[in-house]
Amino acid sequence: MMPGPFELIIILVIVLVLFGGKRLKNIGGDLGNAIKGFKKSMKDGENNKLDDKDEIIEAKVVDDNKDKATDKK
Repeated sequence: MMPGPFELIIILVIVLVLFGGKRLKNIGGDLGNAIKGFKKSMKDGENNKLDDKDEIIEAKVVDDNKDKATDKK
């Protein structure tokens, strides 16, 4: 069940009183940096997966070439 607009305003006021404006700003900045870091690591992980696939394909091509060279002998 979603809280209505009045309940959200009450929650926001309570959070503002507990933490203060400056601390909320710091928390928001830290949260933003954490999200940026997460997105960056996800992007880097995808790039690493692509690199691993390329290495596997290259290894397979090299292995196939070795097999062909030994078959000719």
